[in-house]
Amino acid sequence: MIQTSVLVLNKSFLPVQITTVRRAFCLLYVGIARAVNSQYETFDYDSWQQISAERENDTIGLVDRVIRVPRVILLIAYDRVPKRRVRFSRYNIFARDKNTCQYCGKKFLRHELNLDHVIPRGQGGTSSWENVVCSCHLCNRHKGGRTPEEAGMRLIAYPHKPAWTPPFNVSLRGAEIRKEWMPFLDFMVDISYWNTELLEE
Repeated sequence: MIQTSVLVLNKSFLPVQITTVRRAFCLLYVGIARAVNSQYETFDYDSWQQISAERENDTIGLVDRVIRVPRVILLIAYDRVPKRRVRFSRYNIFARDKNTCQYCGKKFLRHELNLDHVIPRGQGGTSSWENVVCSCHLCNRHKGGRTPEEAGMRLIAYPHKPAWTPPFNVSLRGAEIRKEWMPFLDFMVDISYWNTELLEE
């Protein structure tokens, strides 16, 4: 229990990190963080330990009592969001290309698009920011295993690595996503598919 995951928010209630229950209790105890409940109320260590833990599954036994495990904590003085590189993922490629086919210029829903290697892998093309674009199914089939020039097609814009910073920087790899986190992660639909980092080759 002491090594399970806790979501850490900055003082603007934005997710910035995942930590362990042990570390979360340390931060609470020294007054750096406050526990957050499902009603978005915050509690210091003393007030958190007074909340009834009788019907809670996530509890830790102390010498003289049982205390609830906080699943979300708020850093009371930290207002930044850690800056990280933009992942090479489906979600970010679609965001860069604004869900627009880079051959016909039409905007589509994400499920109506796929990724295309400008220089096909069969011709030595790599899976990288500079060689992968969004394309609709029709354009992708028409292009096939050819370059745009060979297929008589033209790119709207040459692919590049985006300069923006991702809005959500917490790595959830290996962490069990808990129901208490969902109000802070509700914009992360299809996270495993869209935010899985693609292999650059």
